[in-house]
Amino acid sequence: MATYEEAKHIVASYNGKPIRIMEVCGTHTHETFRLGIRKLLPPNIELVSGPGCPVCVTPVSFIDEALWLALERKVTVCTFGDLLRVPGTTMTLSEARGRGARVEIVYAPRDAYEYAAVHRNEDIVFLSVGFETTTPASCLAVTEAKKAGLTNFSILTANKTMPNAYEAMWRSCDAFLYPGHVHAVIGTSLCRKLAQRGISGVVAGFTAKELITALVYIIKQMPKGNPFFTNCYPRVVRPEGSPKGRAIVAAVMESCDTQWRGLGMIPLSGMKLRADYAAFDSRTKYDIPFLEGREDPACRCGDVLQGKCKPTECAVFGKGCTPEHAVGTCMVSNEGTCAAFYRYGGI
Repeated sequence: MATYEEAKHIVASYNGKPIRIMEVCGTHTHETFRLGIRKLLPPNIELVSGPGCPVCVTPVSFIDEALWLALERKVTVCTFGDLLRVPGTTMTLSEARGRGARVEIVYAPRDAYEYAAVHRNEDIVFLSVGFETTTPASCLAVTEAKKAGLTNFSILTANKTMPNAYEAMWRSCDAFLYPGHVHAVIGTSLCRKLAQRGISGVVAGFTAKELITALVYIIKQMPKGNPFFTNCYPRVVRPEGSPKGRAIVAAVMESCDTQWRGLGMIPLSGMKLRADYAAFDSRTKYDIPFLEGREDPACRCGDVLQGKCKPTECAVFGKGCTPEHAVGTCMVSNEGTCAAFYRYGGI
């Protein structure tokens, strides 16, 4: 097995055919910048960012729904901090709070449940976003609320799953850097099936050594011309994933078609509450009207999320769009590609 320095040399000296690698996970995007890995890569290895930032792929319509709940129905919206500055059609949740809306920042779904338990005179809605990694926590909050008989707590779901997103994105790259946290839950059987169908990829961790190891594996396999998969994050990701985590979700939620920013509608890639938990579904409880949502036409987040352009190729990047005054979600989120390029001076 190559040492870390030897692995770095293998990557830096690669002179074969161009390889386009999609880092699906937003944390991978930031870590490849922060650890200096991108500066190490030769011109014939291109890292492109994919749709692995849950805030980034959340559509404008979801923010509009949250704004409607806060401003029209006067509910208390509990949300992760990243969502505060995501632009809706007319404003952000932060701006709505400045107009008197009740918007509370929480760090976990359970925080929202506990807030509802204490403030029983308020209607509480938790904005539930995230992939397979965070969805179990939302399901646990719902089950606890049901057991406790809380009638003032519900969730607005924008939870998504990665398998069908891989299907939608595989033509955009030669190989995936699969997100380690997601596959710690869903396991690796999907990746093996995708490899059998011609879609290559490697599950990667987040340290410099783990990322370099994953890149070396891709570099060595690509010239062979055969689809491949391996797990380069075995200390966390097991073949079976987390059966318990999946069981929690399966008991509370079911698959549904859902909208992804940039990718459009992807069949069976979202999660919604089952009928048994309809009382905790904000859309049902408050009869939220259909809100289409309109993105700022100057924003190219959709193209960035599909690997069609780099953030620096967007006309408003670093000018009209900065982390403090974001035009699109990819600049808002701590996992966003535009935020990474802005912070680290990416080119």
